[in-house]
Amino acid sequence: MSKKNAFYAQSGGVTAVINASACGVIEAARENQDKIGNVYAGLNGILGALREELIDVGRERAEDIAALRYTPSGAFGSCRYKLKSLEENRAEYERLIEVFKAHDIGYFFYNGGGDSADTCLKVSQLSETMGYPIQAIHIPKTVDNDLPLTDNCPGFGSVAKYVAVSTQEAAMDVASMCATSTKVFILEVMGRHAGWIAAAGALAQEQEGDAPHIILFPEVAFDRERFLAKVQATVDEKGYCVIVASEGVQNKDGTFLADAGATDAFGHKQLGGVAPTLAAMIKSDLGLKYHWALADYLQRAARHIASATDVEQAYAVGRAAVQMAVAGKNAIMPAIIRAEGSEYRWSVGEAPLSEVANVEKFMPNTFISEDGFGITQQGRDYLLPLIQGEDYPPYKNGVPRYARLRKHLVEKKLAANFKA
Repeated sequence: MSKKNAFYAQSGGVTAVINASACGVIEAARENQDKIGNVYAGLNGILGALREELIDVGRERAEDIAALRYTPSGAFGSCRYKLKSLEENRAEYERLIEVFKAHDIGYFFYNGGGDSADTCLKVSQLSETMGYPIQAIHIPKTVDNDLPLTDNCPGFGSVAKYVAVSTQEAAMDVASMCATSTKVFILEVMGRHAGWIAAAGALAQEQEGDAPHIILFPEVAFDRERFLAKVQATVDEKGYCVIVASEGVQNKDGTFLADAGATDAFGHKQLGGVAPTLAAMIKSDLGLKYHWALADYLQRAARHIASATDVEQAYAVGRAAVQMAVAGKNAIMPAIIRAEGSEYRWSVGEAPLSEVANVEKFMPNTFISEDGFGITQQGRDYLLPLIQGEDYPPYKNGVPRYARLRKHLVEKKLAANFKA
């Protein structure tokens, strides 16, 4: 059987380590040239396939590909573009197969979250019915840590480390100034439905009573009176209060505390800022001086403080995806498996996409403290190994030296352009 080409694409919000997965895919593919021909990457994610804008990875220098391991963001371009269901828009999926067929692509590696897993599964299924089978492997990536059947998601460990360190440092700032200045500091972090990132703020605590004093999770219904009472009590006791709040904090009725009234490209509610909302409550009800910060892109782009464990795992799932594909596997996702025991050990297993697509993993109740404002020892034991180790990028002139790819596009073979 003649060898097929491979297509790799990055999807959704990028991370500090998604390019490490790309590096793993490309380097593993180059080691399997008896089974994999050319490697192409989608310019701006899945849009690159729909528009037939394919980057010829073979024209990138080996040293630049290696440098992806320590480069943040999406080196090939990512996108927030959700393919509709097969019933709603079969033409999009047929277009993907048409492009893959035109470029002799038999391997599809899609690096993203739950929506990407769904797309990957549908491409695999439809390609079979269209008589051009595609081996589709989903590579896990999400800072939200909400994919099922994997102990954790590449991208999360580095965000967790950034949030823990930032919380610790900001808390020291506030503590030193609280006698005459700011009494309350609020750090808003990502996490629409799951509070994994907010929970990581607790790793800043070295002893009981350390900041953060309050963590707000989407999994715990927000109670304004309890929250404000906790803030005031903490300020009275310690002189200041540090809060880490997930963007997806919800009221008792399930509405978001900071619903901006719009939706994004994936149909998700656009959130309008939990931190300023909480700050307004604190000012109006308690009259305390406050500051707030929005971690936003900083938390997911902070490669300079990435978790070495996260980098290693991101690279490993990229390599594993290729190894699974050349072994003939299809419609699966490399999953991180945590070994039992007190010593942290992990390996890469596999999970069927039919059980991964569009399924969210939330914080277990056993990880959240009884008062709902912190984490338990069990939660700490889960989180702590994921932020271990430093993997600094090389520096030049005082700043990190990251990879810059050439992104040469291959010649189009289809006459018609696809508007997406």
